[in-house]
Amino acid sequence: MLPVGLDWGHASPTLGWLWLALVASGLYHGVNPGMGWPLAVSAGLMDKSPRALFRALWALSAGHLLATLLVLLPFAFLLVLAEWQRAIQISASLLVIGFGVYRLIVRRHPRALARIPPTQLAVWSFAVAIAHGAALMLVPIYLGLCQAFDLDAGHEAAGALMKASLAMAVLVSLVHVAAMIGAGGSLAWLVYRYLGLRFVARSWFNLDAIWAASLVLVGAVALGFNLASWR
Repeated sequence: MLPVGLDWGHASPTLGWLWLALVASGLYHGVNPGMGWPLAVSAGLMDKSPRALFRALWALSAGHLLATLLVLLPFAFLLVLAEWQRAIQISASLLVIGFGVYRLIVRRHPRALARIPPTQLAVWSFAVAIAHGAALMLVPIYLGLCQAFDLDAGHEAAGALMKASLAMAVLVSLVHVAAMIGAGGSLAWLVYRYLGLRFVARSWFNLDAIWAASLVLVGAVALGFNLASWR
């Protein structure tokens, strides 16, 4: 990553916490049944093959990765407008808070998700990550990492800044999805190999309210940091 302008030597002290938050969000998304690991279990049991389970996990991770990139890349392009970075960060925080409040008020799942065939797991994973704000949750973390690396300092050429911002967006997406599929895949394998579907039926938990509240929390924390550093 060094050749694209990420100055690790001058990163801010908050960098470690931001990476930890990124990995934690991936683990959180992974253990949430709504992100699809039970579908991987189902695929493995129906085909009576662990290969089917791992194929399903690859499809789920591909869809989630595409969703995160689709959300993050526009912000990477916006970061070239250095004079508007503060407004971009505050707007992103308010967007995440607003979406979290919306999910708290409107609990029903989008009907379009039910129309996606079970065989199209990558498409389903992509749609779920967009509809439930999973990809949106990463925006404040991504913008914070860009600020921690001070990507807008010392870059006279917009092209260099753009290259660094895009590289960070890809890195953030890959780290998040790796954590997500690691957590979700581990749960799927345990249920498939050892615990069985009865475990899922007995211990199924709905994270919708917690999910929406976490969106509000992430946006509020990001907004607070931006306003504090503005003064």
